[in-house]
Amino acid sequence: MFEVTAKTAFIFILPQYNISVPTADGELVHYCYGLKDLVTILFYIFIAIILHAVVQDYALDKISRRFHLSKVKHSKFNESGQLVAFHLTSMIWCLYVIVTEGYFSNPRSLWENYPHVYLPFQVKFFYLCQLSYWLHALPELYFQKVRKEEIPRQLQYICLYLVHIAGAYLLNLTRLGLILLLLQYVAEFLFHMARLVYFTDENNEKLFNAWAVVFVVTRLFTLTLSVLVIAFGLAREDNQTFEPEKGNFNTLLLRMGVLLVVCLFQTWMMWRFIHFQLRRWREYWNEQSARKRAAASATIAKQQSKPLKRESGYHENGVVKAENGTSPRTKKLKSP
Repeated sequence: MFEVTAKTAFIFILPQYNISVPTADGELVHYCYGLKDLVTILFYIFIAIILHAVVQDYALDKISRRFHLSKVKHSKFNESGQLVAFHLTSMIWCLYVIVTEGYFSNPRSLWENYPHVYLPFQVKFFYLCQLSYWLHALPELYFQKVRKEEIPRQLQYICLYLVHIAGAYLLNLTRLGLILLLLQYVAEFLFHMARLVYFTDENNEKLFNAWAVVFVVTRLFTLTLSVLVIAFGLAREDNQTFEPEKGNFNTLLLRMGVLLVVCLFQTWMMWRFIHFQLRRWREYWNEQSARKRAAASATIAKQQSKPLKRESGYHENGVVKAENGTSPRTKKLKSP
């Protein structure tokens, strides 16, 4: 009975479809994907919901109470706070996987020996956790009571993350997907950190400037790396056939389709970035002009409120009188 329960529990907890691959040093256990992955993803969706609640209750709620944020800012503060915690964790984890698997030291491994059907444990587990997190974000829209105006925007980026991560996982482009995710998460981490700082101090926008530079650089790296791997690297591989049962999707049509999706997504993100920056600059100049107008009107008001200097005396019937009522004319001296 215990053995049956343990086997059932392992389906939920551990990645499935492990295969022993012979090597010169012995055997390595690798993994491929299948339908049982859905069970594992479901289990980690519940784990993500629990962790989401822990971060919300023990960190974000306490911080937001100290700053007395409005309802709109409170909702965005919670969103950015959750994403900062997730992006930071994913950045460190993703960087560790890339370095230990040698994808930085050997860039050719991103396309050589494609399809990369057999995955190391840490690569497959990383992808399962990523899919679980972004799937858990869908019910969190209801649990967090997100405003109706914010739901379409959040649904948009949640679905985009799911499409790209699932696409890299199912098309066996996991190595390229890891590096692209790392670049994306670095930019997103800076953006949400800048939002958190801005909500606590509206005059502090230095992190937004740093994010703007990093965002543009990551877009260029993403496009360059995608073209290098998909259009040049995979195009030179020998197995240019469509064999889904073997995990091989290396055909000209699919390569162009994947590259088109990546380019369209990066173009859309750049358009939104430019629109965001233009709006920020417009708000900044409007604020500066409003301050100048307020300062000018305050200066005019001060000048008008100053009392006019009166002459030493006053006018009465057109004659200047002294303050004691006598005429200020000089007296004639009597001759002796």
